[in-house]
Amino acid sequence: MAAKKKKKKGQLTLGIGLNDERVPKLVGILLLFFALYLFIAFTSYLFTWQEDQNRVLQFSVELLLQSDVEMANWLGRLGAIISNMFFYWGFGLPSFLFVFLLVIYGQALIRRVPLKTNLKALRYSVLALIFFSVFLEFILPGSAFPWGGAFGEALCDWLLSFVGTLGMVVLLLFVVIGAIVWNFNPNFNEMTPKTAVTDAQEYLNDLVSGRLQQRQKRTSGATSSTSTGKETATLKPGSQQEVAEDIDKKVVDDEALDQALEGAKLTKGEQLQFELDKQKKEKQKSLSPTDAPLEIEESASPAADEDPGPAASPTQVRPLSVQEANKEHVEPYDPTLELSSYEHPVLPLLIDYSDQKVEIDRSELESNKDQIIETLLNYKIEIIKIRATIGPTITLYEIVPAPGVRISKIKNLEDDIALSLAALGIRIIAPIPGKGTVGIEVPNKKPQIVSMREVLMSDKFKRAKMDLPIALGKTISNEVFVADLAKMPHLLVAGATGQGKSVGINAILMSLLYKKHPSQVKLVLIDPKKVELFPYSKLDSHFLAFLPGQDEPITTETNKVVHVLNSLCIEMDNRYNLLKKASARNIREYNQKFVQRRLNPNKGHRFMPFIVLVVDEFADLIMTAGKEVELPIGRLAQLARAVGIHLIIATQRPSVNIITGVIKANFPARIAYKVTAKVDSRTILDAGGADQLIGRGDMLLSVGGEMIRLQGAFIDTPEVEQVIDYISQQPGYPEPFYLPEFHGDDEEIGGTSGLTFGELDEMFEDAARLIVQNQHGSTSMIQRRLKLGYNRAGRIMDQLEALGIVGPNEGSKAREVLIYDEVELMRYLEDLKNRK
Repeated sequence: MAAKKKKKKGQLTLGIGLNDERVPKLVGILLLFFALYLFIAFTSYLFTWQEDQNRVLQFSVELLLQSDVEMANWLGRLGAIISNMFFYWGFGLPSFLFVFLLVIYGQALIRRVPLKTNLKALRYSVLALIFFSVFLEFILPGSAFPWGGAFGEALCDWLLSFVGTLGMVVLLLFVVIGAIVWNFNPNFNEMTPKTAVTDAQEYLNDLVSGRLQQRQKRTSGATSSTSTGKETATLKPGSQQEVAEDIDKKVVDDEALDQALEGAKLTKGEQLQFELDKQKKEKQKSLSPTDAPLEIEESASPAADEDPGPAASPTQVRPLSVQEANKEHVEPYDPTLELSSYEHPVLPLLIDYSDQKVEIDRSELESNKDQIIETLLNYKIEIIKIRATIGPTITLYEIVPAPGVRISKIKNLEDDIALSLAALGIRIIAPIPGKGTVGIEVPNKKPQIVSMREVLMSDKFKRAKMDLPIALGKTISNEVFVADLAKMPHLLVAGATGQGKSVGINAILMSLLYKKHPSQVKLVLIDPKKVELFPYSKLDSHFLAFLPGQDEPITTETNKVVHVLNSLCIEMDNRYNLLKKASARNIREYNQKFVQRRLNPNKGHRFMPFIVLVVDEFADLIMTAGKEVELPIGRLAQLARAVGIHLIIATQRPSVNIITGVIKANFPARIAYKVTAKVDSRTILDAGGADQLIGRGDMLLSVGGEMIRLQGAFIDTPEVEQVIDYISQQPGYPEPFYLPEFHGDDEEIGGTSGLTFGELDEMFEDAARLIVQNQHGSTSMIQRRLKLGYNRAGRIMDQLEALGIVGPNEGSKAREVLIYDEVELMRYLEDLKNRK
């Protein structure tokens, strides 16, 4: 036993393959080392090539082995040989581009950036390598130094003999002009010698100051595709003036500007520039009767133009500050930047059970086939064909009955076939949906373990483009099964004790932790048993969401569960209000608009993460709280999916008083582990079959009426703790993700009437001033601004209510502030101090 444990430990620490994230980092460091080595060797070659060239031209193995041969290259014989191969026999001076490529790809591997993002740099580097190799040999023919190397010399000689010297000049000039047109797409219609020089100067200034990338992105945004036949990048002066006049009639804010120029397909910066150009053109008209062409300038500062004078209206000056504020926000919003150093858990944290895989016994398959055929023949049922599909724990035998055989006769022989096979229990699918066959599922005598690591390593999970991917296990055909919780949209998990529910919930949570960033998903965990989900409490500053003032991030007490569920209902209503303001139908559209910076955070908009509510032992909550739990759960199940709140409910007792009609109607995705009676299977799945499972993670998944049999992925408690420790040791958010406040009737604090000033809290005056200044009566604001505990902030709020400064509690809404002026508040507090 000790030897076995030792072996597992060795696998955990040493079983590192190509999927280990340290491997690409080491390869990246190796590439950077090669880049540095080549750079030193190439630079030395520029100064020492004459001394070393005669020695390395006649390359042989003896040159590498002879220790008495000395080279002038700074890196010795190897440096001289390598640099001579690249310069003399290769591409000459452009060989330095190999150093550039090694640095680019080395950094990409270290930073775990996809290599395909650097394909553009690779493509341009190869073209530049070929072009400059030929170009240098053409302009410096017959030089002793290999400017273009053997490659450039050979290609240049061939082109000269093919097109001649003049043709070579034309060809090189065409390549240069073509590269400029391809990369910068200049507008030749508006180009003059003066503007060409000005544009070149601006480009060089942007290149030196580092603003070139932003400029290119603005240009690409302005020159978008013209599939509808309308001009989007350049407008005629007349159309620009019409657009500017249309803007001048609107109120200058984000929504009005978006609506005003929606048909013109212009960016916000261009809208504001058009308005400024309109003002400039009106001044020019007052000086000259001719209509000067409207130009779009790069600068939007009024200091660059004439003084607008006292007649300028506030609406003409205000867009300038808006544009200056938006200059730094040209990039899309990235919610992961706040925790940019966060690293996803690595796969070596999980145990690999591949050494425990059992080879398929072919004799067992043939024996089972013969037994099935013999049993059916005993009852005069003939079959045409039979084939087996081997799974980790179940083998599916598909049979094609002879014409005229009634399927119901095969279905009734379930127990007889199980007896002949001496199996734990078989399940007959008659017929298999979408196939003209009858399925007989027979448990394997030696089942295999489906490890969580094996499932997460699969390409199906790694490449899953889903909002909330969850890896449940493997199908009968040994394929990894990955589903999207956001499309389910809620999941009901039920089954008898000890059949794998807790392991299944851990597998779902691990899938989300491995795939998602803390800014993208938040978990609300409710565990009446107090032990199953308790290890996740370490993730309070990363993935968990809970009520402010809650002692533990995992909710265990029934009265707190009611508050959490009602708080989620408040969060759901708040999110629907934000979706209404943003004209979005669901959370995906809303977040997409927010990432594209089309929503203003100053108006309450924010990036909304998905919220996954996990309720373990739902039956216990129904028995103790009843309608108080059932009503908010039913409301969330009906409405919350559009705003990104999804429910996972687990229970041991799948009776009709626990899983009510409202819950069943809104939980189309259900997982059934082994149950003891058929009636329980029908309660969960509306069909039989769960009573014929073999346990230990064997499950039936029903999604939209389709039934799938899966073997759940196994993950042990030590593995879960290792993953949680890996995440919790990383820096988290400075403040946890708090749910909205909810105050129940049992939280009313009495005894605050008839208070005197000496009985008030020490921070009462600061809290009162804060409430009056902001005209917002919220306990959480007092808690955050004054850095108080939740209970103390609640007592101060009750004292404010008792003294008439704020109104009574109105549920999810903020309390009404009854004093509107800080001077009036100070006079009221002074009277209170003097009161005896």
